[in-house]
Amino acid sequence: MLVVVVTLPRRTLASRCLLVVCVLVLLLRAASAESFWHNPVKVVAPDRMTVVMPAGSGEIPLFLSADWSHALPGIRRAVIVVPGIDRNAAVTMHGVVAARDAAGEQGRATLLIVAQFLVPTDMRAFQLPPATLRWGVDAWSAGEPALGPVPLSSYDVLDAILRHLADPAILPDLTEVVVAGHSAGGQMVQRYAVVGHDDSHLAARGIHVRYVVANPSSYLYFSDDRPEPVDAASCPVFNRWRFGLTGAPAYVGAATGLEERYAARDVVYLLGTADIDPNHAALDKSCGAEAQGPYRLARGQAFFAYLKARHPRMTTQHLVLVPGVAHSSVRMFGSACGMAALFESAGCSDLPP
Repeated sequence: MLVVVVTLPRRTLASRCLLVVCVLVLLLRAASAESFWHNPVKVVAPDRMTVVMPAGSGEIPLFLSADWSHALPGIRRAVIVVPGIDRNAAVTMHGVVAARDAAGEQGRATLLIVAQFLVPTDMRAFQLPPATLRWGVDAWSAGEPALGPVPLSSYDVLDAILRHLADPAILPDLTEVVVAGHSAGGQMVQRYAVVGHDDSHLAARGIHVRYVVANPSSYLYFSDDRPEPVDAASCPVFNRWRFGLTGAPAYVGAATGLEERYAARDVVYLLGTADIDPNHAALDKSCGAEAQGPYRLARGQAFFAYLKARHPRMTTQHLVLVPGVAHSSVRMFGSACGMAALFESAGCSDLPP
């Protein structure tokens, strides 16, 4: 429980009221931010996938648009989406289904998968079985090990999904996979595009992989360059994991050649032009994130400029602006450019056909 005591000097009634209103606004912002971390989800996804690794196994909840336990001939594209810090996979699934349907012909023959990374609050609220994977409140978005039942990285889960999609007995006609995330999910996807292990199974079948990074709070940089001044003495974490590769989780392993591989990958940075609130409740306000810019739009534009400066011949990555959209996964993925990024539909001039 947060208790704030405010001592008011002798002022006019109006000025006192203004100060009280300002304090209440700050408290409401803090409470809103707190809810992202500690409130349980409203719905747990109904499907399950067992992730088996040498360390053990655990189950991840999923929303699936079709039963992938048997062959799905005719499916040519699979779209994996990771929700934001609220873990609201039901809303995310509803949004991407609507976007797929609105994409028309390009959206057909698509398998949709929304992965839900739960936390202990969710486990208690729904009395979930012990085999269910769960993470610290924001650890899943950074690829950290699960709290239980075994310490699998959230990136191990994405690896397992990609391996399943690569099985020709399940998806014999698959030609394209999109891994997308919004907000904290966008952070997870951007870092996974750098350090992920298992898209090689898809590459072996000639299946193309695209990563769609929508409105994240921060990015993984490859050097200590930042768009904003940063004092390493007062902010020693600015270039550590999740902002840099130093101190990366065990999943990452030897961090060699990652930047070159990343620069060659198909990545779309999907940014809402109205996502410009420097005090948004779910915006990372740590010094490491603030060094990347004041708000999400600025941080995304700065990161793309940084990457282009380091790789001037890079042609596989694109910065795509969604006019008038703030921090909404439904509106981002349902926009013309969102549908183009996910389903290669027409109507987005920032993406080549």
